[in-house]
Amino acid sequence: MPARPTGMRRSPALLGLPLLIIVAGCAPADTEPANVGPRVDQHEAFDQRATAVADGWRPDAAWAAGYVPLQEPTLLVGDAAFTEETKLAFNAGWYREQAVLPAGQPDDGTIRFPDGELRVPLITAVEAYQQLDQGDPPPCPGRPKEPGTPPPANPPDAPAGPDDPVSSEPQAACIPLTVTGVELGLAPVQTSRGAAQVPAWLFTVAEISAVVARVAVAPDAVGALPEPVAPTAPVAPDLVGAQDIQTVDGASLTYRLGVGSCDTEVTPLVQEHDHLVVVGGTVQRTSGACNDMLKFEPVTVTLRAPLGVRPVLDVLGGAPLRLAAG
Repeated sequence: MPARPTGMRRSPALLGLPLLIIVAGCAPADTEPANVGPRVDQHEAFDQRATAVADGWRPDAAWAAGYVPLQEPTLLVGDAAFTEETKLAFNAGWYREQAVLPAGQPDDGTIRFPDGELRVPLITAVEAYQQLDQGDPPPCPGRPKEPGTPPPANPPDAPAGPDDPVSSEPQAACIPLTVTGVELGLAPVQTSRGAAQVPAWLFTVAEISAVVARVAVAPDAVGALPEPVAPTAPVAPDLVGAQDIQTVDGASLTYRLGVGSCDTEVTPLVQEHDHLVVVGGTVQRTSGACNDMLKFEPVTVTLRAPLGVRPVLDVLGGAPLRLAAG
């Protein structure tokens, strides 16, 4: 077997199996990690666990023939051009309704997959808005009630306290997004059968330039993700799992690893098969004291072929990864 790449080099290594390992490290290009031997062992541990994950993948019939979404049912169509306050409102689900919502039951809709179509029942616009709206903004300490206004200043005779604002610059307000219109249309959704055009209620929002889409497919027509089958072998100490997918661009795949706040040499690893892809990574653990905070570290690998409709599975638990929200 050829030697594995280390450092910032990226080089495929054929392993005598129908798969590919891609390694990208964070050390300077002209240096070698001091613990090359142990890291190679971790790569072998990844190979073995990824093979077990791939062997255990047994999706049901809905995965190939039904509608199984791989992202959240609320998404943006277009560039929102968020401000701090509107992004806060979108992520929190704060809306106010200033449009008449159609109350009638729509006819069945059609999901358009790369490999065919599927007729599905739909929910009403009222139901979609109820799912979209997560309530009114709570009081936000230190933030104004209206956008673009400065925080209250200290009285002239009162000394500034440790919790008082130190600047009169405008701060982000806790405000809802204003829905001014709604219509039934289509939105792009990543599914188990690839990128699909899915019926969705499209909400026009005054404060942003994108349309907020809420998938309109009725719950009984939405397939569940397959139950993952995690390998029974213990997890190698420096092996880390993937949390979600950030972007897919042909053969370029960016996903986020769950690493410790003090971990270094974050190295993405991928095992590629014709019918699926398994991802994870390794890290160098600190030998000193460190908190237990988990952080999501984005990493990018290049597959030997475009991802297409292949699922991406986490090497630790074997679960299919979902596309992260904007």
